[in-house]
Amino acid sequence: MSFLNAELAQWRANPLREMLAGAVATFALIPEVIAFSFVAGVDPQVGLFASFVLSIVIAVFGGRPAMITAAAGSVALVAAPLISAHGLPYLFAAGLLAGVFQVLFGVLRLGVLMRFVSSSVRTGFVNALAILIFSAQLPQLQGATPATWMMLGLGLLLIYGLPRLPLPGVRAIPSPLICIVVLSLLASWLKLDLPTVADLGKLPDSLPHWMGLPALPFDLDTLRIIAMPALAIAMVGLLESMMTARVVDELTDSPSSKNRECTGLGMANIAAGLFGGIAGCGMIGQTVGNVKYGGRGRLSTLFAGVFLLVLMVLLKPWVAQVPVIALVAIMVMVSVSTFDWGSLGALVRHPRLSGVVMLATVAVTLGTHNLAAGVGVGVLLSGVFFALKVAQLLQVRSHEDEDGSLRYAVSGQVFFASADAFIDAFDPRVAEGRKVVIDLSHAQLWDITAVAALEKVVSRYRHHGVKPRVLGLDRHGRTLLRRVLREGELAVEDAPAAR
Repeated sequence: MSFLNAELAQWRANPLREMLAGAVATFALIPEVIAFSFVAGVDPQVGLFASFVLSIVIAVFGGRPAMITAAAGSVALVAAPLISAHGLPYLFAAGLLAGVFQVLFGVLRLGVLMRFVSSSVRTGFVNALAILIFSAQLPQLQGATPATWMMLGLGLLLIYGLPRLPLPGVRAIPSPLICIVVLSLLASWLKLDLPTVADLGKLPDSLPHWMGLPALPFDLDTLRIIAMPALAIAMVGLLESMMTARVVDELTDSPSSKNRECTGLGMANIAAGLFGGIAGCGMIGQTVGNVKYGGRGRLSTLFAGVFLLVLMVLLKPWVAQVPVIALVAIMVMVSVSTFDWGSLGALVRHPRLSGVVMLATVAVTLGTHNLAAGVGVGVLLSGVFFALKVAQLLQVRSHEDEDGSLRYAVSGQVFFASADAFIDAFDPRVAEGRKVVIDLSHAQLWDITAVAALEKVVSRYRHHGVKPRVLGLDRHGRTLLRRVLREGELAVEDAPAAR
């Protein structure tokens, strides 16, 4: 009952404020959803339908209230090559499969794995995303006329200049929306021959309708085509959504369920695919705007999507006349604001290995045009560097006790990366005819490689006629020994002084 009351509270609290905040987020969504559809190479209708369906489903099933989920640039970049090579039905199939992956991710409670994505990897992901978004605009500027460059410059001036003007209420309307209106009116007044949104594809003129499963053969060839793009969409969407959820957690000083967010995003993407929409994920910019203007509950998320589709259907004749260069200006702004410029200075200040991880994430992403591949390499490098750093903390010191025995005091972590150094620290030849004590009171054995290393050290001593005493292993290490070695194969004594 308490869970139900908590859910209802997230819908009932200050509905007017929630709807107004959602409306502000909607105005910020309009240009970017159309622009991201343009990046993906699909009709604007596909992105708008997706954003509508995603908002409804995630508002009910998502784990982070007040978060805006829609067709996003990161997913669009992953989807673009698939659409170009195989067509729209394969995009819908990949979105459905990506949703299944995300649901499984949440059901298996794997949201905790996002903790292993280091700050360097997240920074590399964001920077690579920004570069890819910017590079996707360059084809629109090839062979551009002076009028096109003039409109681009004016659009950027409006986007960046208007919020700086000390005029009352000037920040109430998102400057990208003002950019679209001004450039559209100017292009129409001057009768400029510029590509428009109508040239990009079909705009919605009704509510989304059920399309069902894509008309594709259900065989291994189809699975081969969509499997990797679907996995990339799933991982990129989860990463961006988790990052967005963390931002909202900090802004609102409230917790959220990351596993429920994974499941909710998967359900939302499945629904979007069944209604003819592209997959999506959390959008950081729009979410921050929603929270900034008072959005705290699920109603703001729902209203942002519903209001978006209503506006697009009612304003279709005007939206169709928006020049594409206005969308390019918006995407340039998105790429510039997405890039973490402070990370460039951090390359000098921060540890060198952190910079290597960030740069590797960017390089792999740009080389493969696959955000998931870049994140995977970054996480792998982070793990390797962490293991190497911890391995270097292992120390083995030897000294002679009062009774003449040779004592080895081990401190640090013994695991696969430090096991060889642990073995090399012991020389059985210098211990012949003497008593040997291996003191593990300040060491930890992490894995079976560590157990094998300890067993090998003891075996070497025994081969030289020395039976070493092993002291002070902690409870976890003793449990590991019992599981890996046969009973009596290696005896461990308690340390003289309790730890």
